[in-house]
Amino acid sequence: MSLTLRTDFGCTEAVIDDDCGLKRFYEVANILADDLDIQFTQKTDDFDSVMWDFLFKNHVLTLHYNIYTGISIYPRKFREAPRKDNDAVVEVAKFLENKLLINTAKRFMS
Repeated sequence: MSLTLRTDFGCTEAVIDDDCGLKRFYEVANILADDLDIQFTQKTDDFDSVMWDFLFKNHVLTLHYNIYTGISIYPRKFREAPRKDNDAVVEVAKFLENKLLINTAKRFMS
C-alpha cells in the first residue's frame, strides 16, 4: 500500500488502496472508528460504490470505495472544499498509511 494524493477533481483526494476489495474498505473504516473515534454520519451503499461521511476535527470528509478505483478519502464539499478540509484529508490519509503498514507487518511476522 502506498498513499497517493491527487487533485484531479479540484480537491485533495487521498487514494488509500487502488487495488482491493470491500473487506479492505471495512478494515479502513474500523481503523478510523477505533483509533480516531470516528463515527460515520451518512452511509450510501450502491451497487459498485460505498460512500460514508464522517467528521474529523470539524471537517466533513468522505470515505469512498469503488470496485474499479479502490478506497479513497476526499472532502465532502469536493470542489468547494476549503484548504483546511483538504489538509484534513492528508492528515487522515497519513495516519491510515502508517497504521495499515504496521498491520501488514504484524500479519507477516505472525
